[in-house]
Amino acid sequence: MRRVCLTLPTNRACADTIATMGEEAAYAADRFGAEVHLLILDSTTGPVLAGHARAAEAAGRHHNVVVHHLDEDRQRDFLRRVILASGVLKPDLVLDLMLPAGVSYGACTNRAFLIAAALGCRSVHRRDSDSRYQVLDGETVFPVHHELASLGRTAAEAAAGVDENLLGAGDAAKPVVMAGGSFVGELSVDIGEILRTDPEVYYDVVSLWAPRDWPEERKRELVGESFRGAGTEPFSGDHTVLTHVDPMRVDMCNISFLDQVYERVPLPPATDTIGSDYFLMHLVHDGGLPGVLHNRNIVNYYTPERRTDAGFTAYQLRLTKFFLSMLYFNLIYDRMAAAGASLLDDTFRVRPEAVAGLARWSAGADRAENAHRLDVLGRSYRRLGGRYADFADILAARGPRLLEEAQADIEDFALLTEVWQPLMAASRTTGLRGTGTATGAVPGGHGS
Repeated sequence: MRRVCLTLPTNRACADTIATMGEEAAYAADRFGAEVHLLILDSTTGPVLAGHARAAEAAGRHHNVVVHHLDEDRQRDFLRRVILASGVLKPDLVLDLMLPAGVSYGACTNRAFLIAAALGCRSVHRRDSDSRYQVLDGETVFPVHHELASLGRTAAEAAAGVDENLLGAGDAAKPVVMAGGSFVGELSVDIGEILRTDPEVYYDVVSLWAPRDWPEERKRELVGESFRGAGTEPFSGDHTVLTHVDPMRVDMCNISFLDQVYERVPLPPATDTIGSDYFLMHLVHDGGLPGVLHNRNIVNYYTPERRTDAGFTAYQLRLTKFFLSMLYFNLIYDRMAAAGASLLDDTFRVRPEAVAGLARWSAGADRAENAHRLDVLGRSYRRLGGRYADFADILAARGPRLLEEAQADIEDFALLTEVWQPLMAASRTTGLRGTGTATGAVPGGHGS
């Protein structure tokens, strides 16, 4: 029986999301005959954690759905045992990279990857707590439908089940390693207020995503499509494309990967940095691996916490660190695009040493471009006034430290990539224990 991991990392109240993910898990089990491991990686505490536990217990009532609800203590216990068994150097540092004190979108998904390996799952399907599913004619539109229809099949096999095939004959024998969709609704990054207040400032800020030497026209194209997902059109019917999926067309709230991708290379574990979990999309695309792009888009919405002063400051800091991270990732992506199929071995598996080498190389980049980014952000936020101007003061005080953190983050990514194979090997033989609402925990090893 095919064993898959449907995962939700969360640090906020989202019992309703857990309930609907339970429905998606049951759908996958019924429609595809899969054994679905619903993995909730929970960083909440107190009454919120207790509410999630109740929702998780209810979600696991299908006979082919196993729920694992892990608070941070249980996650830490698993990671410590894996790290000890792996024999990697600097175990305390590796534990910090896997379960840091700050918010890390990459690290929470990396934990899901390791636990999926321990559970013997062949794929990971990720959702987010601040998103919800669309409904058509009273039926919930579950992305897992297209994910399980194609993942693991060769492109030649998958071609019969999609609406469009944009791949050539040279891709026919390659496996479909990624399937995903986008989102509708609010911008994926909470900067709509900037756009409404001052479109020129919006352009100045969002264009910091691009390399400084890009021509103006290319930057404007990037700004025009950034963070918008699939727009606002509601779902009206399925459309699937077999292709080399453009990372701009998919979102991490609506993504799935085959094990031969995430078991080879982790996500960057940077803290307080949005976008740190998108690396594998680029790796799959640049390596020329097949994927399926579908239109079962998830609805994105903003939680009230972002509207508080503390939430605003924290979010703007994460956005700033995203722009600073792009100094390094733009260099890596350019080199990966040039490397193409040489990123893979002869079995179409990613070569982790190639990725680690690029990360190490990029860490030596001149920081002048990032100093320019901080200057632009400071001027732009002061022009907006109000709490944006207050945040500009924070940037002025923390600027040198942020430059150091951005470089350290890419060095941490290189290190984690270098030790990822021993961690994965140890995970496959390390069982979960104390997994809360999970029933019938599965020992290590891959499922059939």
